[in-house]
Amino acid sequence: MAKDGTNRGGRRVRAGDKQIPLSDKITKGKAAKILEVPNLQPETILEASDLDGAENLNGRDMPSPSDYLSAKQRDGKLLGADLLFAETWKWLKDRGCEKFINPRLIESYAQAFTRYIQCEEAISTYGLLGKHPTTGGAIASPFVQMSQSFLKQANLLWYEIFDIVKQNCTTAFVGDPQDDIMEALLSGRKGR
Repeated sequence: MAKDGTNRGGRRVRAGDKQIPLSDKITKGKAAKILEVPNLQPETILEASDLDGAENLNGRDMPSPSDYLSAKQRDGKLLGADLLFAETWKWLKDRGCEKFINPRLIESYAQAFTRYIQCEEAISTYGLLGKHPTTGGAIASPFVQMSQSFLKQANLLWYEIFDIVKQNCTTAFVGDPQDDIMEALLSGRKGR
């Protein structure tokens, strides 16, 4: 600890050997530590007679995204981050890792990525140049800088989520929901 009270030094980010995903450790027969989530409900033994009306049973549902993820924007459109939240949650649930990730982390990722998309749409609408408020000269559009900032934030949050999945997923998986989102963004431009 430095004299000013801040922590300095220590291990550098991404220093050392690259971590091996849990599924690869298991398939290679290496020692692997699997994170167990305690069952919060007491275990009960069910009899067939206890299952009357079983067709009405529901599994654990996705938590409801916060209202701000679907708030109406100034231009009248909905933000749409709630859709990205649901898509990311489904992707995590398919891999059995939804219980390891705080829903607030997914909300933060969804909002940052949707804000990035908004900035890209504004760049498409208004162009790469703007008008200086006092001199009237051409300046770089502020949406470009904001777009880069939101994309960086979204990527950092996604790396955090993906690292948790990589370290805790017991089955091999292929695919990344970010690829699907980027594909949707890029395919929207094909019609021009």
